[in-house]
Amino acid sequence: MKILQTSLILIFTLLVVPVFTYLFGIPLGENEMHALDALIKICGFSIAYCFIVGELTNNNSQVDKYWSILPIIYAWVMAYYGNFSARMILMALLVSAWGIRLTYNFARKGAYKWKFWEGEEDYRWEILRKKPEFQPLWKWTLFNLFFISGYQNILILLFTLPMLVTLQFDGAPLGIFDLVVTAGVLFFLILELIADEQHWKYQSKKWKLIRDGKLLYGDFSKGFLDKGLWAISRHPNYLGEQGVWVSFYFFSVVASGQWLNWSVVGCLLLLILFQGSSNFSEEISASKYPEYKDYQKRVGRFVPKAGREREPQVSPENNS
Repeated sequence: MKILQTSLILIFTLLVVPVFTYLFGIPLGENEMHALDALIKICGFSIAYCFIVGELTNNNSQVDKYWSILPIIYAWVMAYYGNFSARMILMALLVSAWGIRLTYNFARKGAYKWKFWEGEEDYRWEILRKKPEFQPLWKWTLFNLFFISGYQNILILLFTLPMLVTLQFDGAPLGIFDLVVTAGVLFFLILELIADEQHWKYQSKKWKLIRDGKLLYGDFSKGFLDKGLWAISRHPNYLGEQGVWVSFYFFSVVASGQWLNWSVVGCLLLLILFQGSSNFSEEISASKYPEYKDYQKRVGRFVPKAGREREPQVSPENNS
């Protein structure tokens, strides 16, 4: 039911927000339309590839492999159409830094192989495939086509499109507000980096103990991480990811002088997606780890809870 509710909210936002925010924007010019045409072709190819390969291999993490790579491609395509102006290069470099960090984090978990269609599948897809809502198999095939391959690829394109609005108004030199936005992106990027590193070290040690047949002790006996950033947020990596792209949107605000423009749909949809994704992850974690429900009461999902003393505890992400 939660999956269905999240899907409906995502579809509603995708349909309604662009129409509403279009009233607050200026139609794209010829150069921006050429850039958008190139981006849509890349996105269309990616959708077809991810769907076909996912069906043939039964590995539905094909979009996951390219989640961190496609934005880099999109960013430099738009930088090209912007004649590599200072602002467009700055934005492309920030996207590249984000993508390199995320690609590295995904790669060390075994997501990439020489046979590029193989690699570790996100454990949540297997759990989801077995749910009654996706029986018989044709229902999962449709879900793969419209959500996993289609919707997610479109979302990846959408949250990079503030750069297209920036291209449209990219006439002024870099200013102080560009630097403020850059600082915001970097802050959340570093937050993600620290959170993922803490999580990686914890999980690596936990699984080494398991593989060696040793008893899990101390913090490892709980099964999930509750130290460092994870003591004040159940999903500090998700918080960082959302913060990066919300901050990125403000480049279009600085360039256009408009607080609201149509490209806001990307970061809005991303916020909704992470709400649904964290719901599903926490459902899994609560079923696996007895102490997790107490952790949910004490620690905020994304931002720290005010007025309470918090003890360390965890995140459901990748706690398999």
